[in-house]
Amino acid sequence: QVHLVESGGGLVQPGGSLRLSCSASGINFRLYTMNWYRQATEKQRELVANITGGGTANYADSVKGRFTISRDNVWNRVFLQMNSLKPEDTGAYYCHIRFRGSAFWGRGNQVTDDS
Repeated sequence: QVHLVESGGGLVQPGGSLRLSCSASGINFRLYTMNWYRQATEKQRELVANITGGGTANYADSVKGRFTISRDNVWNRVFLQMNSLKPEDTGAYYCHIRFRGSAFWGRGNQVTDDS
């Protein structure tokens, strides 16, 4: 069974940094694209970044140049380094994978503007 667990959220002031982590189990991790989504209050969930098994990364325009996604295929983890955070980055951040036609989500990790 696929299992995703996020960690690393919290309060952060504008301009600050946070690093999110997601541990995956139940899959041959290195074969799959991993995604980070976020959802702000009363807004739709949006794709923030993703990374292929080979390490090719893609970013939403709103986070380009500020966020970096990476992965560790030995320890089955994906990371999201978030720098120069803005109030509009506030939200719940979710790790996601599509595996055998089904979507799997972590429980989410909150990132909150502390200004």
